[in-house]
Amino acid sequence: MSVGKYMNIGNHFESTERGFVIRNFAIILILLAGISLFTSGCVTLGKDFPEANVSVIKIGQTTKNETRKLFGPPWLSGIQDGELAWTYGNYDYSLFGKREAKDLVIQFDEKGVVTTYTFSTTDHDE
Repeated sequence: MSVGKYMNIGNHFESTERGFVIRNFAIILILLAGISLFTSGCVTLGKDFPEANVSVIKIGQTTKNETRKLFGPPWLSGIQDGELAWTYGNYDYSLFGKREAKDLVIQFDEKGVVTTYTFSTTDHDE
């Protein structure tokens, strides 16, 4: 009878150790997930474009082909105010760091010539 008593104690210690290991493993997983979210808490949308080329755009002169050579293919394409509009944009959002964004929207007439454009950025000295 005393042998069975010791076996139960042994099984109790084994299950307690196993529970301890599982509990620690769960805590480690939760901590790793939290660290992962903390360090990667950022999202980037769009694609970068050379903002130095914005000053080259001339309303009534610059064509779609020239625009494509200056900036590459647009990130978005659509219709704005009844005209073809190309959007170049790069948007970096972070939970803990600096949020940065820049976008360029260029509108073209039916001949493919720039009619208007807007450039916006969060990088300014105002």
